[in-house]
Amino acid sequence: MPEQPEKDLSVLRIDRSQKKGPLDSGSRRGGPLAIIIGAIVLLVIAGLVGARVLANTPAVKVARVSVTSAPSGGTPVLTASGYIVAHHTIQVSSKIVGKVIWVGVEAGDKVKLGQILARLDDTEFRAQVEQAQANLAAAQAKLKEMEVGSRPQEIAASRATMAQAEANLNNAAINLKRQQALFKEQIATQQNLTDAQSQYQVNLAQLNNAKQNYTLVKIGPRIEDINAQRATVAQNRAAVDYAQTMLDACLIRSPIDGTVLERDVEIGEMVSNQDFGGTGGVKASVATLANLNDLLVELDINENDFPRITPHQQCNVTADAYPNRIYKGHVYEISPEADRQKATIQVKVKIDQPDDYLRPEMNAHVSFLAPASAGQAQADSLTVPSNAVIERNGQPAIFVVEGSKVRLATIQTGRQLNNQTEVISGLGPNDIVVVTGQDGLRSGQRVKVQGGA
Repeated sequence: MPEQPEKDLSVLRIDRSQKKGPLDSGSRRGGPLAIIIGAIVLLVIAGLVGARVLANTPAVKVARVSVTSAPSGGTPVLTASGYIVAHHTIQVSSKIVGKVIWVGVEAGDKVKLGQILARLDDTEFRAQVEQAQANLAAAQAKLKEMEVGSRPQEIAASRATMAQAEANLNNAAINLKRQQALFKEQIATQQNLTDAQSQYQVNLAQLNNAKQNYTLVKIGPRIEDINAQRATVAQNRAAVDYAQTMLDACLIRSPIDGTVLERDVEIGEMVSNQDFGGTGGVKASVATLANLNDLLVELDINENDFPRITPHQQCNVTADAYPNRIYKGHVYEISPEADRQKATIQVKVKIDQPDDYLRPEMNAHVSFLAPASAGQAQADSLTVPSNAVIERNGQPAIFVVEGSKVRLATIQTGRQLNNQTEVISGLGPNDIVVVTGQDGLRSGQRVKVQGGA
């Protein structure tokens, strides 16, 4: 019986092995808070990493590949080599002989119609203009005086002259009568009578002259004199225009919109409107110009190949310097006679839309195409902006956007027209390509698209 209470009391004892300390209790209570803090830290780190990645992501502009349908070109029937030339080459010369005091262009400069290319010394021509203007002013003043007529003072002076002539005639008449009477009475001599008669005739003539002058002064100049003076004014005005034209010729201007192929003079040299063969330092031209948007290819076609060429025949033109650039053209001119010594006929092919890559005197190849047959199938042509095409490892290539990354694709290019390049292979019709920002890009690199397609 005594052992029973101890067994009952054992139930009330605390098991020390299951007791938890205060730290264990706190850990149990702080578990969720630690998880939240850890998640926030991870998010901040991820955000910083993402921001750094975005900051290092290059920005690019893109464009979508264009698809056009056009009749497939005819097959080449003849290929020949020649030289690119400017359709019209202009040697700008001077209308006058003068000394160059300023030149404003260099070879390669683009000029506009009317732009000043050079100036000549104009001191002498400016003086001639001033002299001609003074002569014109004098002639105009004389004409105005004649058209207005005589002034009242001139009329009054002429009337007074006529009155004096009348008085002198009256005195001469009285003297003549007296001498006649004295001669009858044999008081005056024959000489006295003769002198009185002569004086009377002189005064009579003076009176008639004074009357005529008075009449002319009253009515003014004759219409014939006025017309003659008007002709003198017109002559002097023409002299002014001519002198001004010579002065304007001291400014040598461009006759076209074009490009300077060669600068022919230097400051201090003399230019003339005649060709002295470059002797004595006198030049016949100031500059040589051409319109580089109007280019031809000159070719010498063998007589045996000539039957393959027809007027206005379509052609493909490539320059040796840019073999991947194909330009459309057509037969523009066929020489009316052959070259007997070379057994060739000269043919000129006009390049339809030349660009800044082409230069006169470049070597070029022309493929003469057979006419396209009626109902010829349409061929899809893929084109991209020309600035999208780059060169990698000596081959034309392009970056294609796939999602947020780019892929470098090697392509084969064809024709170039209006800043667009034809892509024969390497791209699909739905591709999006990078047009700006390719510098430093790598295949597989992440990019940030700013605009475009």
